[in-house]
Amino acid sequence: MRTPTTPTEPGAPAAPAGRSWLRDHSELGVSLLLLAIGVLVLTDALTMPLDLAQRGPVGPGTVPLAVGTGLLVIAALLAVDVLRGGRGEAETGEDIDLAGPGDRRTVLLLAGVFVGNAVLIEPLGFPVSGALLFWGSAYALGSRHPRRDPLIAAVLSLLNFHVFNNLLGVPLPGGPLMGCSSRWIRSTPSSTASGRH
Repeated sequence: MRTPTTPTEPGAPAAPAGRSWLRDHSELGVSLLLLAIGVLVLTDALTMPLDLAQRGPVGPGTVPLAVGTGLLVIAALLAVDVLRGGRGEAETGEDIDLAGPGDRRTVLLLAGVFVGNAVLIEPLGFPVSGALLFWGSAYALGSRHPRRDPLIAAVLSLLNFHVFNNLLGVPLPGGPLMGCSSRWIRSTPSSTASGRH
């Protein structure tokens, strides 16, 4: 649905025709971005070296090929829709003031938490840096429970570490605490008792 244009004032310069067409079809920029990302993903997937042991119906290139193809299809459909006159709907469902300033404090806190996680993941390991990431994100987004939040963050971090590192086989840095925990697990009575049988 197009909004009616207001006539220009007599003394105001007229907008160039090319500029108004680009303004009316600005969503084509999103389509071009999706096209570029799709081409990049497909190029990377098709040039991926394959090992003889990795061949089969589903290999490491299957998901990137599907994602890249999907991005190209979505880019084409969006471009056709925009050229036929389709436009995105304005934000109406949010209960926020779109004219007001953004919440810079929250954005800066979240950015700091993510940068801190990236810096601390190697020296401290994923369990500690992940717990700081989860707790810092909860704090930045408004949660103020000093006992509950760090506990939930530690449980989430250890659970994610276990799922990715042990179940999925994605190696994550364990840090100094993982050395302590592996020594503690080896010295528990159940592990020594099972060694006697």
